[in-house]
Amino acid sequence: MNSRERVLATLSHRQADRVPIAEMWIDPKIVRAILPGATNSNELVEHLGTDMVTVLTMIYDADEVEWVDREKRIFRDKWGALQHLTQEAIPVPTTPARIESPEDLARYTPPDPAKSPVIEKVRRLKARYPDKAVAVVGESGWAPAAFMRGGIEHLFLDLAMRPEFAKDLMGVGADYYAGLFPLVVKAGADVIFLGDDYSDKNGPMMSPKMFEEIILPHDTKVVASIKKAGAFCIKHTDGDIRKIMDWLVGTGLDAFGPLEDVPGMELEKIFARYPGKITVMGNLSVDLLGRGSVEEVIAGTKHLLRTVSSKGPHIMSSGNTIASCVKPENYVAMVRTVQEFGKYPIDLARLK
Repeated sequence: MNSRERVLATLSHRQADRVPIAEMWIDPKIVRAILPGATNSNELVEHLGTDMVTVLTMIYDADEVEWVDREKRIFRDKWGALQHLTQEAIPVPTTPARIESPEDLARYTPPDPAKSPVIEKVRRLKARYPDKAVAVVGESGWAPAAFMRGGIEHLFLDLAMRPEFAKDLMGVGADYYAGLFPLVVKAGADVIFLGDDYSDKNGPMMSPKMFEEIILPHDTKVVASIKKAGAFCIKHTDGDIRKIMDWLVGTGLDAFGPLEDVPGMELEKIFARYPGKITVMGNLSVDLLGRGSVEEVIAGTKHLLRTVSSKGPHIMSSGNTIASCVKPENYVAMVRTVQEFGKYPIDLARLK
């Protein structure tokens, strides 16, 4: 199998030749440390022989944004919201908010999904890496609403005090992505990630009732647009999502991941909860990849091969992304361990 066939087989709940290896995001610092001179993470995918190339909708090239203060690295994103580039590659929303009130929302003109530069980026990826699975890392309604409100803390206040306003605001992002994702699938994308984070290690950051009434309808709409276009949908979120997991599965998504390695969210338990329904992706601890030794990373990777890969459809990855704190040699160790020991049928005796 080539990489694309391997990923698509796994998402279709068919056994591949080996466990696929993929990441939503690899920090440029790690890319350059492993492959000096590389300009993006997809070149590292090719170099290491992993299985999925990606383009992120929330990462912008310098010419795709309106710079407000280049010295302070503050710009306006596609939503017209302010974002700040820190020392990390992924920007963070900042104030003042783009939308403060229902009146602001009524006057707001959202971006046109047909004009997204992501569509052409997908075409280029498909042409350059025809044997790799092509994935778009995007969102539903939650993250864009946090951007437009100048930070997630303001969106939380809206959920508590102005729930209908929050729901309407989330609809802007959901409508945009329900329009964009079919276009990127037509351009060549095989997989869409929805990256909105809903939980921390203690559970959802909103009540289950609030999730069901305000957030879930938008996710359902976006997932339906992806499935109708013919792509696979993987839902990423941090934290413990057990209280809302049934609703997420009910949207029709194909996989969960990468999922954070928190108690109760062990990947093999998802197989038991949804037999034959869900592929899982993850979840070697980012903390282990950042602080551990190569030997500890190899042991952790073998543990996942033994307890998860041998029991159901599994894509190996970190528990989130390969952040700047990850030791480059640890990421390479994870990849090489899967390539050596992750061939199907999994040889459990070799993993002990």
